[in-house]
Amino acid sequence: MIEEQGRVLSVEPGAVWVETIRRSACSSCQARAGCGQSLLQRLGGGARQGFVRVLDDRSCRVGDDIIVGIPENAVLRGSSLVYMVPLLALFACALLAQAAGVTEPLIILAGFFGLALGFVAIRWHSSRLDADPTFTPRVIGRAVSLDTISDLQKRSDC
Repeated sequence: MIEEQGRVLSVEPGAVWVETIRRSACSSCQARAGCGQSLLQRLGGGARQGFVRVLDDRSCRVGDDIIVGIPENAVLRGSSLVYMVPLLALFACALLAQAAGVTEPLIILAGFFGLALGFVAIRWHSSRLDADPTFTPRVIGRAVSLDTISDLQKRSDC
């Protein structure tokens, strides 16, 4: 399960809208001094906010800090489809144009047409998966904030 922490912004029946802050792993990487990704992370201002609709069966309230999760296989299947389908469509259309005996500029255009066709196919497929709960993030549990920990420590000191 891939997990991310977020804060509930609004509640609707069976789901909540969550604000997450996406962070790069550059701060923990040993090669960050010579890495272009680390430089882009610093130039881009660091964390970016994301708003996600998350399935909820735990009755969260607005302002709750929660942990959101999605299965690894959903991410792997989705990313492989997004990368492979357009690429395979590009090669298939270019090879079909070459087999038809057209000139090189038309083969290139056929390749671009195949790439666009692959993106359209992915868009159509993703619209069909919108209702599939396998590909929808879920609330895993409540996140423990530092304020909560300090409150518990104060109570135990008494």
